[in-house]
Amino acid sequence: MINIILPVDFSEATDKLVEGALKFAKETKGKICLIHVAPSDIGFAIGDMGFQYFPEVEQNEIKQELMQLNNLEQRIIAQGVDCEHLLKQGVAGDIILEYAKEKKASYMVMGSHGRSNMYDVFVGSLTKELTRRSPIPVLVIPIH
Repeated sequence: MINIILPVDFSEATDKLVEGALKFAKETKGKICLIHVAPSDIGFAIGDMGFQYFPEVEQNEIKQELMQLNNLEQRIIAQGVDCEHLLKQGVAGDIILEYAKEKKASYMVMGSHGRSNMYDVFVGSLTKELTRRSPIPVLVIPIH
């Protein structure tokens, strides 16, 4: 069975991305490996006293994101596709590529939001980064 890495960010585009990954997984008889990378700075806030860390905020956010991953996994399994998930904190591109290597993945599925090149200049694009750095094929699904 081939492993298909599916990074998700829980944006409005996630449902369309999951639909595309499901179709691809069914065609290739693949397993979907969901991954969500949370930022390392969850729980930090800037206030009158400078940077402050609130562990309860971080714990609540991680708990919510894990519940969302569990729900996505169950939706995928209900469609007849094998699935597992991982939630990590850190630099998204590096962690996703590390996960793909660990899973010996054959493909990665990413979304393209159809933003302009100016957006990429100022904000960057994880899809663009991963299509450039990934040693495995990246299927890009238009999400606009």
